[in-house]
Amino acid sequence: MLVFAAAVIYVFNALLFNQIDNTLESSAYIIIREMKMTSLGRVEPDLSSADINSDVSVQVWGLDNELQSSLRLPEGYYDRPFDRVGLRENNPVYREISNNGKHLRVLSVPLELNGHKIWVLQLAADLSEVDVARVGLINIISVLLLVAVLFSGVVAWFTLGQTLKPLKAITDAAEQINRADDLSRRLPSGGTGNDEIGDLVSSFNQTLERLEALFTSQQRFLADVSHELRTPLTVIKGNVDLMRRMRVLDEESLTSIDQEAGRLTRLVGGLLMLAQAESGRLTLNMKQVELDLLLTEVFQEMSILAGSKVHVHLNEIDQVFVNGDRDRLKQVLINLAANAIQYTPQGGDVFLSLEKIRDQARIIVRDTGPGISPEDLPHIFDRFYRAEKSRTRGKSTGFGLGLSIAHWIVEHHGGRIEVESKEGKGTTFAIWLPALNVKGEKTLPLGN
Repeated sequence: MLVFAAAVIYVFNALLFNQIDNTLESSAYIIIREMKMTSLGRVEPDLSSADINSDVSVQVWGLDNELQSSLRLPEGYYDRPFDRVGLRENNPVYREISNNGKHLRVLSVPLELNGHKIWVLQLAADLSEVDVARVGLINIISVLLLVAVLFSGVVAWFTLGQTLKPLKAITDAAEQINRADDLSRRLPSGGTGNDEIGDLVSSFNQTLERLEALFTSQQRFLADVSHELRTPLTVIKGNVDLMRRMRVLDEESLTSIDQEAGRLTRLVGGLLMLAQAESGRLTLNMKQVELDLLLTEVFQEMSILAGSKVHVHLNEIDQVFVNGDRDRLKQVLINLAANAIQYTPQGGDVFLSLEKIRDQARIIVRDTGPGISPEDLPHIFDRFYRAEKSRTRGKSTGFGLGLSIAHWIVEHHGGRIEVESKEGKGTTFAIWLPALNVKGEKTLPLGN
């Protein structure tokens, strides 16, 4: 607005001064045209007959700095030039002069005869009316600026108030959530619309949902860990108290203590591995792995583990190479196969297979056990989750960490793990991993 006001004043001055300069120039042209030759052969200006604007004052100065002729001189300029500097100019020049309480616009025109400068014609126009008009314009613009600023301030205050009103509601709701420690509450989204504040509310509510999920998961995790630690510690303490009262080392009690200590070791090891995995400190030693050889090893070990209880079968097996950590992949396969053997009843079957489907390697671990109920199926990869309805818990039962660890390992190999199960018909786990295109020798070095 200030720039616009300055531009208006500048254009206004330019137009007025251009009009005044045109008047002075036309008056000078008339005076020069009316010049007459005297009887002595001298040229003199005839100001009496010159038809010039009534607002223009005229002076004609000789080279001896004497006033030769004048017309309508303002007060204070009867014996002094309008523009003393202009008398020395050799070319026409316009100047703005303030002197003797007068504000003038002066045109100085040197007059020549036969190539010699003989006079200086000075024409002046009073700028008092221009100054009054300029001051009036400045006052009007100042008032308009003040009104515009006040109006803009009121509009901005009202607009910002309406804009920030939802933020105040968001702040109050967030403070209430903080005071109540209730992460289940959400910020109101009514009236925010699809704008930045609406996006802020949506993002904040999503953050609250994640915090609530993490907090609930942490509480459940602590409760599960406490529960899992309580049982072996109770057994160990009970056996120690028993031997202390009996004052004899009981072999059965020592065996029970050893088993529970092993359970604690496995629990701590699983928790440590998950903690390292989630913090990014668990590294995978990625190399070329021949899955068919790895699955054969797992089959041999699991056949020994199953003994005569369960029949372990190795079905179709393709030669497939993947880029991965051999030990971690073996850990996944052993975990799935051991679970299948554990939960399959006497005389049941466990099937292992490996197949290459396009650019993917698919490993199948299938059992003929009791299966998993539909309500339990979505949660089997959660920590400490066990579908107790379909799988009875005993001394050899795990802690519900194995599948969580297996899921993490497969995902960080760029693959996925899927599960299908029907109660009474068994469970099938499928592991999908990106296969390497290796031709010829099995041990070719990995490319980029």
